[in-house]
Amino acid sequence: MFDFFNDITFANKDLLWLLLVIPVILAWYIWKSKTYSAELSVSTFQNFEGVKISLKQYLRHSLILLRLAAIALLIVVLARPQSRSSWKDVKTEGIDIVMALDISGSMLAKDFKPDRLEAAKEVAQDFIDSRPNDRIGLVIFSGESFTQCPLTSDHAVIKNLFAGIHTGMVADGTAIGNGLSTAITRVKDSKAKSKVVILLTDGVNNQGQIAPITAAEIAEAFGVRVYTIGVGTLGKALSPVAMYPDGTYEYGYVDVTIDEPTLTEIAEMTGGKYFRATNNDKLKDIYKEIDRLEKTIFEEKNFTNKAEHFLPFAIAAGIALLLEFLLKSFVFRSIP
Repeated sequence: MFDFFNDITFANKDLLWLLLVIPVILAWYIWKSKTYSAELSVSTFQNFEGVKISLKQYLRHSLILLRLAAIALLIVVLARPQSRSSWKDVKTEGIDIVMALDISGSMLAKDFKPDRLEAAKEVAQDFIDSRPNDRIGLVIFSGESFTQCPLTSDHAVIKNLFAGIHTGMVADGTAIGNGLSTAITRVKDSKAKSKVVILLTDGVNNQGQIAPITAAEIAEAFGVRVYTIGVGTLGKALSPVAMYPDGTYEYGYVDVTIDEPTLTEIAEMTGGKYFRATNNDKLKDIYKEIDRLEKTIFEEKNFTNKAEHFLPFAIAAGIALLLEFLLKSFVFRSIP
């Protein structure tokens, strides 16, 4: 019921100012009642003891109340109450995005908290949450590459797969070209207008059969835009230098070496952009910028239908006038 009144608008809303006449009429009625009331002087009220107030006495002001209600309802009728029902024909055109994530041993470096790999996984999942209308896939690489998850709109599935990603899943090394080419393979046949690869690495290509620039040329040929992210602080970082038989690592400070010229060239060739992340906050800012650069396309059409709703108010006004007439004619009938 209340939702109905929330949707009501008035075609002639200026006429609602006429409702101000209601308190004026009421004030006049009160003044008139006091001015023209009759007085009767009696010596004692003893004879009136036990006399009950009649129903007519209770209803003595009902005529003016019904008259005021009818006037108010008729003013609402003249203001033409309407409801507006609208709907949207929304066309959503998502973007297909494949995330290529480096999982080599150097991604365990402690210049990010808790390390580069875990920071990259956390920020990537936040990025996925911000893209509800896009299909997203996941490729991981180190010395080799493989598809962890093909393009999917089921973001819960791909986010769950992040929990199982760790270094050592494939042979160690940094095969940037292979990782990029695998990601391109997953998105190249997409029908989406915008096809994107986000490649994150912390090193220099030293493995694989495909050179990074060759992979970039393939991306360019298929209209795939590549955003590249180099992760690692400036200078030295506490990184794994040896692994013990029990699977734990020995850490030491080593130089951070990222092939920024190659990553920059890959991005420029494909119409993307290269970013350098030196800490967790910077990495978050990079994904936010990519989110702004790659906006999902919406086409929206609005339809509006108006329906008149004066009839209930008109009927209520008629009922009020009829009740006033009946009460005046049979209950409060005046004798000439």
